[in-house]
Amino acid sequence: MGAVVNCWALPSKLRTLSLNHCCSSSQSKSTGQVMSLSFSTNISRSVLSTGLLRMSPIVRPNRLWIVCEATQTKKADSAVKRARQAEKRRLYNKSRKSEMKTRMKKVLVALDGLRKKRDAQPEEVLPIEKLIAEAYSTIDKAVKVGTLHRNTGARRKSRLARRKKAIEIHHGWYTPSPTATT
Repeated sequence: MGAVVNCWALPSKLRTLSLNHCCSSSQSKSTGQVMSLSFSTNISRSVLSTGLLRMSPIVRPNRLWIVCEATQTKKADSAVKRARQAEKRRLYNKSRKSEMKTRMKKVLVALDGLRKKRDAQPEEVLPIEKLIAEAYSTIDKAVKVGTLHRNTGARRKSRLARRKKAIEIHHGWYTPSPTATT
């Protein structure tokens, strides 16, 4: 348990603590009961709810003493373990996302280079398709382990496919079929 300290030795944040009587003093003397105590609104509830301060009345002959206990709050072992696990996952997810972004950037740079080329040949798309396959694989792995939401993964894969198709249309290697209206 915590050490017993005097109320005036508490940190400056708690010096605004005041006690209010809930019952009148004549009523408590006649009944012989200990007066109930309540905290002033000057002190924040977070300080009291975290277990930093606990006050309890002690009845002694002819006086009422108030003992203030200030204790250090310690995280539960499960909370410490959860924090450790969260940090591991954060680093793991960060590396996965970084790899995915790098692979996507390589594909986009290669596609932009192919778009700017005037006399590009259809065979030049093959190395880019290999890069796209690697990017797809990385995205799928990130979705599988929960680093990315599946819709985010699908959107990123679609973005790469649309860019590739736009390049093929630009160079005339692919012509979209007219949409059938019914």
